[in-house]
Amino acid sequence: MEKQTAGRNNLGELAPKFAELNDDVLFGEVWSREDKLSLRDRSMITISALMAQGLFPQLKSHLILGKKHGITKEEVVEIVTQLAFYCGWPKAWSTFSLIQEVYSDEEYNKL
Repeated sequence: MEKQTAGRNNLGELAPKFAELNDDVLFGEVWSREDKLSLRDRSMITISALMAQGLFPQLKSHLILGKKHGITKEEVVEIVTQLAFYCGWPKAWSTFSLIQEVYSDEEYNKL
């Protein structure tokens, strides 16, 4: 797993302790426990939680990370389709737009 620096890069001056906890604890300790859950599984869980809450800026970042962790376009579309019934139809619509952006390098026409 590559070292996470998003916290320090984005919030290091404003909120240095928060940035440290983000990079060193959340990603450095929790996400790195790949013997418990794979990065791919953690990405699926995180994508689901962020969509459920409608946290779209963070969701886009985690869709990008999930893609790096091996989640395919077809899988993420299926995740969102399933979640639409539990989390809300409008959230699914918004998430599909993000999926189009993140997976735009693949052969993917407008929904």
